[in-house]
Amino acid sequence: MSSLHRSLNLSYGDPAHGAALDELYARFVTAGDLVFDVGSHVGDRIASFRRLGARVVAVEPQPLCTRAIRAIYAGDDGVTLVEAACGAHAGSVSLHVNSRNPTVSTVSAHFLRAANGAGGWEDEVWDAEIEVRCVTLDSLLSRYGPPTFVKIDVEGFEDVVLSGLSRPLPALSFEFTTIERALARRCVDRLTSLGFDGFDVALGDDTSFAFGEWVSAQRITAHLLSLPHRVNSGDVYCVARRAG
Repeated sequence: MSSLHRSLNLSYGDPAHGAALDELYARFVTAGDLVFDVGSHVGDRIASFRRLGARVVAVEPQPLCTRAIRAIYAGDDGVTLVEAACGAHAGSVSLHVNSRNPTVSTVSAHFLRAANGAGGWEDEVWDAEIEVRCVTLDSLLSRYGPPTFVKIDVEGFEDVVLSGLSRPLPALSFEFTTIERALARRCVDRLTSLGFDGFDVALGDDTSFAFGEWVSAQRITAHLLSLPHRVNSGDVYCVARRAG
């Protein structure tokens, strides 16, 4: 588990990081809520959601990460681990594993092509491939009930994950990268079609919002497309104010 040490140290060894996450997610999550954490990695978001009193369905396909989650949350009935990827259809998918940096392991072959030769990604190597189970957001809703908030961080597969959702929810976030700006546009378009009507963004590891208010799909898309490459990544947050 040595390749996870950096992630574990950041996720669980930095109180300031945890406090910042709690402040961020407290805007969306209160005690008793249900949250889906899609792409849990080692579970720093799980920890935040649990501190806020929410129940968590954690979706993670990497065996190394799921072993860590099971060890950390052993005996916590508020955490349900689904050992799977999330996508458009139930079944199985190929997971491209980055053994040195598991946080960027991905199901998306398109993401691998986008990263190849891109600035900031030169040292990343996906050196293994495994078959993993795949579920859909709709199937998770059917089994566990509708969540108050969904966090999606799946390295270039976010648009496919969203294609497996057929109804709006109160709030959701998805990761984007500047090597795949078109993917962010597709995600916003999909969310708009589902009824999400307010958007904001937090860049990199920052937990503060760029706009500080809910803006339109057109405005958030233009902002994402205008960002310099060095931003690298961030998370788009969205709300469906008429969801119910």
